[in-house]
Amino acid sequence: MLGLPDAIKVALFDLDGVLTTTAVLHRTAWGEAFDAFLSKRSTDGSGQPNEDYRPFTEQDYLDYVDGRPRADGVRNFLASRNVTVDDATADAIGEGKNNRFTALLQRDGVTPYPGSVRYLQAASDAGLGIAVVTSSKNGAAVLDAADLSKFIRVRVDGIEVARRGLPGKPAPDSYLLGAELMGVPAAQAAVFEDALSGIESGVAGKFGYVVGIDRVGGTQAASMTAAGADVVVTDLDQLLEGES
Repeated sequence: MLGLPDAIKVALFDLDGVLTTTAVLHRTAWGEAFDAFLSKRSTDGSGQPNEDYRPFTEQDYLDYVDGRPRADGVRNFLASRNVTVDDATADAIGEGKNNRFTALLQRDGVTPYPGSVRYLQAASDAGLGIAVVTSSKNGAAVLDAADLSKFIRVRVDGIEVARRGLPGKPAPDSYLLGAELMGVPAAQAAVFEDALSGIESGVAGKFGYVVGIDRVGGTQAASMTAAGADVVVTDLDQLLEGES
């Protein structure tokens, strides 16, 4: 009924972009934070444009930031532009992003995807164990604001990942922790992800099933399949029996 192999006992969901629309807020906040940094360095000493400091793009978000811990996202993106900064500057960019995200969250609120709510309800009714594994340190606030906490038995978020000193996605450690806390081996857990780094995490952890959720279009579904997703859908309720 849930579109999963019979061996799966637990569902491990990423949060932003999988259950809630907050991935859009994250992308906007990252764009504002990076562009504030880049704009001050957009020309070289002669006044000519510097290609490395062109504005942050949606593709940059997908390639270097999406799904990763905040500090990793800063470093990955800057490295892609051949930009080196000290730790204080990197931390300031990350903190600026989080401040912008928090302001957007307060202004715009949180909306869960209706298809995801349908799937969570169906999974809960079927007795599937449900956990959230997110790189975000705002996981609890987002779940509460979206009225989704009632479905979640275990939450592994950016705060817990940092507390335990775990590497972030695409390393599988946070998802493996989620499965451990839910009392199952990786082979009995399914990973649900909208980020390529998360798909890679699920594959690296040898999870029983990896579901890609393509909220972007274009080549994203093909990229998810190439990264190892077992199935790619555009909304979670497509997995429900009878959905097309």
